[in-house]
Amino acid sequence: MSKILIRGAKVLGGEPQDVLIDGATIAEVGTGLSAEGAEVVEAAGQVLLPGLVDLHTHLREPGREDSETVLTGTRAAASGGYTNVFAMANTFPVADTAGVVEQVWRLGKESGYCDVQPIGAVTVGLEGAKLAELGAMHESAAGVTVFSDDGKCVHDAVIMRRALEYVKAFGGVVAQHAQEPRLTEGAQMNEGVVSAELGLGGWPAVAEESIIARDVLLAEHVGSRVHICHLSTAGSVEIVRWAKSRRIDVTAEVTPHHLLLTDELVRSYDPVYKVNPPLRTERDVLALREALADGTIDIVATDHAPHPHEDKDCEWAAAAMGMVGLETALSVVQETMVDTGLLDWAGVADRMSFKPAQIGQATGHGRPVSAGEPANLTLVDTAYRGRVDPAGFASRSRNTPYEGRELPGRVTHTWLRGKATLVDGKLT
Repeated sequence: MSKILIRGAKVLGGEPQDVLIDGATIAEVGTGLSAEGAEVVEAAGQVLLPGLVDLHTHLREPGREDSETVLTGTRAAASGGYTNVFAMANTFPVADTAGVVEQVWRLGKESGYCDVQPIGAVTVGLEGAKLAELGAMHESAAGVTVFSDDGKCVHDAVIMRRALEYVKAFGGVVAQHAQEPRLTEGAQMNEGVVSAELGLGGWPAVAEESIIARDVLLAEHVGSRVHICHLSTAGSVEIVRWAKSRRIDVTAEVTPHHLLLTDELVRSYDPVYKVNPPLRTERDVLALREALADGTIDIVATDHAPHPHEDKDCEWAAAAMGMVGLETALSVVQETMVDTGLLDWAGVADRMSFKPAQIGQATGHGRPVSAGEPANLTLVDTAYRGRVDPAGFASRSRNTPYEGRELPGRVTHTWLRGKATLVDGKLT
């Protein structure tokens, strides 16, 4: 196995250090290190982080390989500094059986660009009527620990309670897409001043907040774990903060786009800004940033949602909801959280590696950058600034809201168990 010496990197944004990788493991961390025959990576001025972990990725395979495959999605992940992603269950067929989750897991193994942990559906066919094979998926080769009907809400309180009770037996977690369906029928964007002026169907904040309130109370009643997907409103922040004050076992995520973009962008009628949950107000954006900084929101998750060109290059009402995010996530977090002084790089490592790995029980990921740990690492040139060009994306889809926008930071290297998947910004 080869040796790699990363020289002069700021580990988690701290003082410059050298990191020696020997095979799949970090062998030594210190200053003035040397190793005969080692490949040297000069990293002066760059920040070294543990490999990023995304708890919310749509890889689309099986069934929608026209928008993404496990291979192209994991290449995009490596380009963005990720070494582990959790693949959502809304595929065709739905990942609601041991067979389908094992298929996705094996495709991840074959890709080699990052580890793929399938998320199992909570209900059969995402239909919300009958629990899926939660135990069988957990006991399968994929070892599923996270279950979600993301894209749809588990709206029936009885079904949600049963799911929470079931996963409690093996320490799993239900990740809820908080959207009361009756309150969002015909909704096209955030309900507010902009929706009223544009005449587009409004998506009220209470549609999200009411489900979160219900589910944290159910989790408290059952004594189980609930995770809130893509939290997007100031009111949702307050509910989660209250639940944590009661020591309810709830965690929550925010997407990069909800940390940066607002519903004012919808005035362009460009469907690239159509997403679920919708872009909210500036007040919501600022509340989300503060909540991520103070730990009320635990993690950043991309909700990477690739769509083919024809599903976005159409009128607003007919367009699919979603944005790609794996290759720009770290840059957006740098702009909204680090460059604003709300988080340091150690905080970024916590929100984008340590905690998502902990929530999803991703063995070997989200580990300290220290001797004896797996060499899952990413190196970031934080001084870089450049305009986003989706033509260079590794993802099969190009539906980014940041095209042409200048963002800070660039991932230069990614290592998965000591094997380089990205070198000098280029996939290996």
